[in-house]
Amino acid sequence: MKFRIFSVALLAMAGILASCQTQRQPYKGYKKAPYTVKGQRFVPMDVHPALSYKAEGIASFYDESGGVNAIGERLRRGEYYAAHRTLPLPCMVRITSLANGKSVEARVSDRGPFIKGRLIDVSAAIARDLGFTHKGLERVRIEVLSVGDGDYKVRK
Repeated sequence: MKFRIFSVALLAMAGILASCQTQRQPYKGYKKAPYTVKGQRFVPMDVHPALSYKAEGIASFYDESGGVNAIGERLRRGEYYAAHRTLPLPCMVRITSLANGKSVEARVSDRGPFIKGRLIDVSAAIARDLGFTHKGLERVRIEVLSVGDGDYKVRK
């Protein structure tokens, strides 16, 4: 009997911990400080100009599962996340495949891609849902929907 109660308590605790891991705390403020990668300096946009940002270009996908993004959050397999060189972090964007018209909304919370000619890096889950996992690259349109989280969130 004691073993059964202990087992139930252990499973309940595991469930609570698992649910805590998937909940993301709002990022306080905006990450828009200049930074340098491979000798190249990048200057992120201010919040309000970013709200009108739209662009077309090449998306690639990356799987940094277990890694940490630019604002300190753990990246997990199956989640929607994206990386952009100059958008303020975090922000929400709509990413649309120009090949098939499919679109998703994703949270940009990381920096990259740092390969010439690429506009945005997306998680493998986004690449799958947009239909370009097998190709690796896709021509896309991105549009900023909002910048910031929680009390800092600013929408168009």
